[in-house]
Amino acid sequence: MTVRPHRIRRVVLPVLLAATVLASCTSDPGDEAGKPPDPAQAPSGAVAQVCDKLPPGPAAAPAGAVTVDPAVPGDLVAKTRTGGPGTTFWLAPGTHRLGDDRFDQVQPKAGNVYLGAPGAILDGRKINQYAFSGSAADVKIQYLTVRGFVAPRDEGVVNHDSAPGWVIEHNTVQENDGAGLMAGARQQVRGNCLRNNGQYGMNAYEGENGITGLLVEGNEITGNNTGDWERKVDGCGCTGGVKFWSVDGADIRGNWVHDNRGVGLWADTNNNDFLIEGNLVEGNDSTAIMYETSYNAVIRGNTVRRNNGVDGKNYIDRGDSFPVAAIYISESGGEPRVKARTDKVEIAGNVLENNWNGITLWENSDRFCNSPANTSSGACTRLVPSHETCARPAIASGALYDDCRWKTQRVDIHHNRFVLDPAVAGCENTCARMAVLANFGTYPDWSPYKGEVVQQAITFDQGNRWHDNTYAGPWNFIAFEPSRSLGIGEWQGGPYKQDAGSTYTRQGGG
Repeated sequence: MTVRPHRIRRVVLPVLLAATVLASCTSDPGDEAGKPPDPAQAPSGAVAQVCDKLPPGPAAAPAGAVTVDPAVPGDLVAKTRTGGPGTTFWLAPGTHRLGDDRFDQVQPKAGNVYLGAPGAILDGRKINQYAFSGSAADVKIQYLTVRGFVAPRDEGVVNHDSAPGWVIEHNTVQENDGAGLMAGARQQVRGNCLRNNGQYGMNAYEGENGITGLLVEGNEITGNNTGDWERKVDGCGCTGGVKFWSVDGADIRGNWVHDNRGVGLWADTNNNDFLIEGNLVEGNDSTAIMYETSYNAVIRGNTVRRNNGVDGKNYIDRGDSFPVAAIYISESGGEPRVKARTDKVEIAGNVLENNWNGITLWENSDRFCNSPANTSSGACTRLVPSHETCARPAIASGALYDDCRWKTQRVDIHHNRFVLDPAVAGCENTCARMAVLANFGTYPDWSPYKGEVVQQAITFDQGNRWHDNTYAGPWNFIAFEPSRSLGIGEWQGGPYKQDAGSTYTRQGGG
């Protein structure tokens, strides 16, 4: 698991509920020539207020479905075992139990469908670890409440084994330990309430195989990480609303991600080809959207507000001036050699309002393949198959010198609106910052990236660019290293030459 160089403590913040938010765009995500959304007039649509407002399941068993009786303990497990592939199961109203062993679980067969009647609950009773598991493909789960399961840390309750092609729709998955859901290839997660789970709402992780073609749409993802795992395991980087690991191709759109204890949406380690669009991300203790050691993404048309307040204050209270931000791009960027719908990280048409800081582009100069400072558990970049090859003398020159390091490069930040009213955000001059920076490289002693090498690269040489944005509030800018704070004139002038075409108003507003 990977962490950023500055660790964070998390406490839940209250948040005001919004009536409307930015709806997902309908344009082709691959249309780079299309006009970006107008940040001054965010398109409006219904917020994904899914929790406690889900559509009901069928009140009677559909034709040909097998009825599951809540009065019979283990009925769902037994009937799944004896039924054939492609069977539809209708869970009658009431609370269903699996059995009294912690490993009692439902193991679907390929193409099975599980439909909950109104009031159908699958309850692990704090006994069972997993609800639905196994490798069967193309399973569908709809209209159920799944609660009370006790998956271990880094494991999940629904689709525990990350099987492919599952459709998880109109369910409430809440008050479980671990992750409410795991994700598999081609999984569709639509219109669910993922609430108050112990670690994540969903954990998208499938070991070395990775996950392709993931859709997360129209869900409410709230209150997760009730176990406060960052406090229990310092530096674990293992919490938040949703965590993505090695996912290749994901559309994350139209979700309401709020009040999670930690990061809202966190893509970590060799993810690629993400579209994060039309989401409302608000009131999370930490960063709203984090893209870490990953490649090629479009982050557009999102409303991002009142995030990072808890972590931002914690940083200041302990005397750490690092610009933790609402959107945090850490060792991630565009890479034309990795196939995706874009060869950039494009951040466009978003509204960021009263967050603790705006957007930070960061690289840890000491974090690269085979470095002890690489917290990605032995992983290497997508351009180098084995991290052991990133060693002296080969890493000091040529292709390995370039490819053994995850780079924050080709990040294009444009047509966004940044609003900061210190009175609303609860800060003075410490929470209205944009940043592009790295640390001075020092470690390990054989590193080819020591000194100002990476600071120079991320600030001037890697194609990172702000332009045509709108600022309201006392914004200032950090470049090269944490202590180099700039006013708007210095930021737009040489040698930085950022934010051409942008407008700046000192007074903030809501």
